[in-house]
Amino acid sequence: MPARDGAAKVTCLAWAHTNAKFAVCTVDRVVLLYDEHGERRDKFSTKPADAKYGRKSYVVKGMAFSPDSTKIAVGQTDNIIYVYKIGEDWGDKKVICNKFIQTSAVTCLLWPAENIIVFGLAEGKVRLANTKTNKSSTIYGTESYVVSLTSNVSGKGILSGHADGTIVRYFFDDEGSGESQGKLVTHPCPPYALAWASTSIVAAGCDKKIVAYGKEGHVIQTFDYSRDPAEKEFTVAATSPGGQSVVFGSYDRLRVLNWSPRRSAWEEARPKEITHLYTITALAWKKDGSRLCAGTLCGGVEQFDCCLRRSIYKNKFEMTYVGPSQVIVKNLSTGTRVVLKSCYGYEIEEVKILGKERYLVAHTSDTLLLGDLSSNKLSEVWGSQ
Repeated sequence: MPARDGAAKVTCLAWAHTNAKFAVCTVDRVVLLYDEHGERRDKFSTKPADAKYGRKSYVVKGMAFSPDSTKIAVGQTDNIIYVYKIGEDWGDKKVICNKFIQTSAVTCLLWPAENIIVFGLAEGKVRLANTKTNKSSTIYGTESYVVSLTSNVSGKGILSGHADGTIVRYFFDDEGSGESQGKLVTHPCPPYALAWASTSIVAAGCDKKIVAYGKEGHVIQTFDYSRDPAEKEFTVAATSPGGQSVVFGSYDRLRVLNWSPRRSAWEEARPKEITHLYTITALAWKKDGSRLCAGTLCGGVEQFDCCLRRSIYKNKFEMTYVGPSQVIVKNLSTGTRVVLKSCYGYEIEEVKILGKERYLVAHTSDTLLLGDLSSNKLSEVWGSQ
């Protein structure tokens, strides 16, 4: 999507869970829908909470697809969230199926689980909207504007970043981790760029520093760019679906951190620098990990290939390694794809296709991954000692 000549901020980006749809919300409050190849297929206009105030009375601050990819939630500064049913096919009629009126501006939004939308407000509350009951309730309240929201890889835990630097953690289900809830840490500046990776929490903002925190809020690593005159403030972050890479957007630049299981530390990759990209205002990672999209202040959307390496297996299958623990296996003749992923975050070594090209087998250091290409069923088992 090309940039304009002046400020025309891309306010939000979102990938559907099916990987088949990509949504862009423009400065004109219009949601553009693209297919996975980047071709525009559909669009719809958002609407104000009250028509008498007009189309320019609000800004869209958050947008997310439902887990089944048939709905889109839109959070607005005129104190409302609308949920649009967009259907399964391109061109299906767009219908508002839920609306949630709030007491202050919606500042950010997630849709981590079926019927559950989590959002932050300017007044400091983090709330939950239930699309089944059409009611919203407060999860927790603070006194500080919510600048960012993110979830863990499973979607069962959330982090909120606040204008006073506070980072708060909440679990719907801690999955046996025993990690604490509530205020986790006070970051030195508002953590507009906030990410929850598989091993740590990573935050950044206007002080030009990226800080990685351990599971209970202690600092484990700091990447300091404050002396770099070319670096500007960090505005947004995105975590890879596997939780092993984090990307931070600033001005004309994307910085990438990759988790090294061998070193148990974050390693900085070479930054992606693009002149005249200007400030990066939104990031969205495709759910299969293969692409990252970045929206900019001037209305452009750039798409990046996130492949570590590719290989062709027997001229019939393409193996795309999108992270140390995630491989996309594509049948070149049918176009069908299976995402092979280690649930434990282990590095996938060689992938083989056996049994009349129906079964996938892959090894990690500690586990064996098995997949059925015909049914798209996957399993990971621990290796015996």
